[in-house]
Amino acid sequence: MKIQKILFSFALACFLLIGCKNEVKKEKLPVQKENVSLAISGMTCEIGCAKTIQSKLSKKEGVIDAKVVFTDSIANIAFDANTTSKEDLVAFVSGIAGGELYKASIAPKKVAHTCTEDCKETCQNKTTATETEKACCSVNEDGTTFCKEDCKMACCADKIAA
Repeated sequence: MKIQKILFSFALACFLLIGCKNEVKKEKLPVQKENVSLAISGMTCEIGCAKTIQSKLSKKEGVIDAKVVFTDSIANIAFDANTTSKEDLVAFVSGIAGGELYKASIAPKKVAHTCTEDCKETCQNKTTATETEKACCSVNEDGTTFCKEDCKMACCADKIAA
């Protein structure tokens, strides 16, 4: 009986020593949010492919938000750059389903188009604008005229060519 008490006391002491050991806590860095768009090839359906990729991406450590658009074959991902990287996300998506179905790459960024002031004035001046430019102009509820985004490029392209 005495041996059992000694063994029990020894086991309890070991448990307390091990259980009360100070754990080394990782320093938590503030979230460094970045966005990336990935072009994904190999998707054949919206439910089985796009939703599966989106679900797996959403569960990946460091991913803040993920949206997969099947019709465009694009994944728009917001992630914490302290935890993961663009290259890691490309490898992760390419590795889904054993790495044989999907291939991901970083989609090229769209360059924002800006019109010159001269082009904007021509578009807004309906009396001197061409018929194409007139079709591109709209009037807001407050009476101000503006160019529709896709027409700004056509208007500016005409000015550059001239």
